[in-house]
Amino acid sequence: MSPGDELKALKWRAHHRGTREADLLIGGFFDAHCASWSGAERAMFDEMLDEQDVDIMAWAIGTAEPPPRFEGPMIEALKRLDYIRVKR
Repeated sequence: MSPGDELKALKWRAHHRGTREADLLIGGFFDAHCASWSGAERAMFDEMLDEQDVDIMAWAIGTAEPPPRFEGPMIEALKRLDYIRVKR
């Protein structure tokens, strides 16, 4: 699969999680960071999308620790929450 096709598939999965909150958090994270991801980072995000939304959201807000395989720069960026657009 080409990187463009891979990103298109990841975008769909990131934005169609099942709840509005998960779509905003996970989809927003994807939109903010995907352009700079390497192939390995795209693979890690793909693996992360196999996890439960409640777990990913808990990692983001710091109420649960991510599995060691996800620790690192991607989770640190997820925890910043600076990618969520909130209408005011």
